[in-house]
Amino acid sequence: MTLKSLDATDAIAGALFIASGLFFGVQALNLELGTAFKMGPGYFPLLLSGILMLLGLAILASAVNKAGGAIGAYAWRGMMFILPAPVFFGLTVQGLGFVPAIFLTTIIAAMASFKMRLHWALLLAVVLTVFSTLVFSYGLGLPFRRFGPWLAFS
Repeated sequence: MTLKSLDATDAIAGALFIASGLFFGVQALNLELGTAFKMGPGYFPLLLSGILMLLGLAILASAVNKAGGAIGAYAWRGMMFILPAPVFFGLTVQGLGFVPAIFLTTIIAAMASFKMRLHWALLLAVVLTVFSTLVFSYGLGLPFRRFGPWLAFS
């Protein structure tokens, strides 16, 4: 079998999946595994790491003899907005409260796209905030403050 082409993006993704699966699998081996009927704390992480490695192998195999495009330029705008959004949420959810933190996090993440307009981002933030509050606060009854101590009206 001769290697005609290799899709570099799929090959890198498959290798990263395999490496991540190996790393977490080795960490899981340090925990008690147990059995399928009486699972220990390392059983499920080991199972997931195995699935991750199999998925990586499948992606890596699909990259062989597949013509792929070159790896493009970095999406700097996406990285500047998507990566800080969950960090912002984590840092502000206790101070601002769940509702404002979800709303602002959605606005931040929405700005990653050039196609997203402010009025659509605001609508998305309102819908996601209402939905998340209904599901997590009222539906599941999770004990968190909807509005935190940083806001004057809480």
